[in-house]
Amino acid sequence: MIIERPRKTGHPLEFSSSPRERLSEVAPAPARDPAPVIYYMGRRIYFRPLEPEDEPLLRRWVNDPRVWRYLVHRPPMNAPRERAYIETLGRSDKDYVFGIAIKETDRLIGSVGLHRIDPICRSATFGLMIGDVNYHNRGYGTEATRLALKFGFQELNLNRIELSVFGNNWRAIRLYQKVGFVPEGCFRQAQYRNGQYQDEYRFAMLREEWNRLTDLEVPDSDYVTRLGA
Repeated sequence: MIIERPRKTGHPLEFSSSPRERLSEVAPAPARDPAPVIYYMGRRIYFRPLEPEDEPLLRRWVNDPRVWRYLVHRPPMNAPRERAYIETLGRSDKDYVFGIAIKETDRLIGSVGLHRIDPICRSATFGLMIGDVNYHNRGYGTEATRLALKFGFQELNLNRIELSVFGNNWRAIRLYQKVGFVPEGCFRQAQYRNGQYQDEYRFAMLREEWNRLTDLEVPDSDYVTRLGA
């Protein structure tokens, strides 16, 4: 006969079983973390899709004044709005947006994107956010930028990748100049941040310029081998 009695753990009811059945019960093994999803591999980082589970972390970053003061985005981001943004990424054919993860630990530290892709002009707008401030000034933004350029020119067959940056964001300006972006102009006092009008600088890189900066004579087999390393 099955007897109902209160659980000792505080649950309302449990069904008792015979001693033999109780001895045969084995606690399930702890679930193992699934292998990381790797879309595009770099030296220290890799790009992966952004998932709904990333929403709390992304929301914390874009609401951090140390991060959003250099973003065009201005309003505070709540959970429903951030989730809706993530959900649109898989449906857009004009935006390629990736999470930036550390290869050694799989830790998500930011996002990078090629936006407003024009299939006729073969152009896109570049965007970068190293949201985890503990990983600023450690070269990850430089590597993520170079990896995004490689993806854009080598995989999407783009001819031009452009960007805009606030005039007071000297760290980003130095990064973009370092990887080979060419300045194209200044929109004077085009943005307003921290009680001041800021100039907005425009940079771009053409495919022919990227070709001169990189070695494209990499066999496919070698490339694939390094991706799996």
